[in-house]
Amino acid sequence: MRRIALVALVVDDYDEAIRFYTDALGFRLAEDAPRPDGSRWVVVEAGPPDAGTALLLARAKGDAQRARVGDQTGGRVGFFLHTDDFARDHARMLAAGVTFLEAPRHEPYGTVAVFQDLYGNRWDLLQPATA
Repeated sequence: MRRIALVALVVDDYDEAIRFYTDALGFRLAEDAPRPDGSRWVVVEAGPPDAGTALLLARAKGDAQRARVGDQTGGRVGFFLHTDDFARDHARMLAAGVTFLEAPRHEPYGTVAVFQDLYGNRWDLLQPATA
């Protein structure tokens, strides 16, 4: 079996990114380990261990990487957070200060709203339609 295990997300600061993803989005800190070069291996997961693709929070190094923080996908939605209870997660995220760029909408594929992370990357919060 093959699967995409991690996706790197370039961030300005490990600790502020950990706070946002764990406190505001409700992710779980799966790993935070120092590396010999002074960086850290920081992994957050949206669900239980090994339930899906996790995020590697990678601190930007150099001007080229710093320029991509918050704009990894050129301004389009690049990340998709699925939920089984849109209303619950939308309300919790709003209360935690997450910025939604639109009101929730109902599409044939499910209930969705675009939000941005602490750096401006665009995400969909999506409850897929049931068949």
